[in-house]
Amino acid sequence: MTSSKTKPDAVDRACIFDVDGVLLASPHERAWREALRGFADPSRFTTALYQAYVAGKPRLDGAFAGLTALGLPDAQRLAAAYGEAKQRCLDRIIAAEGVAAFPDALRFVRALTERGWRLAAASSSKNAERMMRLVLLHEGRTLLDAFVVTVCGRDLRHGKPDPEIFLLAAAELQVGPMRCIVFEDAPAGIQAARAGHMTAIGVARLGDAAGLWAAGAHRVVASLDELCIDDLVLHQPSGEAA
Repeated sequence: MTSSKTKPDAVDRACIFDVDGVLLASPHERAWREALRGFADPSRFTTALYQAYVAGKPRLDGAFAGLTALGLPDAQRLAAAYGEAKQRCLDRIIAAEGVAAFPDALRFVRALTERGWRLAAASSSKNAERMMRLVLLHEGRTLLDAFVVTVCGRDLRHGKPDPEIFLLAAAELQVGPMRCIVFEDAPAGIQAARAGHMTAIGVARLGDAAGLWAAGAHRVVASLDELCIDDLVLHQPSGEAA
């Protein structure tokens, strides 16, 4: 950790947030589970399976990975239909129930913006921006308004654990990758952050800290309230000064 005299200014650093499971208690896992009817037994789609194989991936990749993890021999053929069924379930749930944000995430984002940090949202989900618009950050501003860059639901060449989405966010923030701190709840996202030479902080809201540590997280917390913004550390490759 650097001293207060040498600590970089917030404008020289940036935070990149995954959305689902970090900022929003979004119904993706529930939608994937309910959409399994007609493909496999929904009760087999556990939280552990979702976190290990589906979370953080583009829809088609997640559908294929989920069906494969469930042992379906024709997963490749069924993936597109399963992904479409999941989207219909998600739309229905959002229309009926809305979307909730984690209170600690709203507090953390507000505090970061007050200190002048540059923020990006980077999610494989094409629904992320729509859901963030439904959450009020404070009077007159939505959660989406807090982010100067959003890299959500774009058609990229590679999904997580490839670092492409995070490197794109860093480029649009105009901050070098080693000056970026990524907040993720999925092992694939932690692996992507590490591959992009970024600091990776795991958010283990589901008691799944072990998987995030195993993926290479520099730190794992159960709540963003555990973090002191003024003491956030940039972890860099050996030989590089923070």
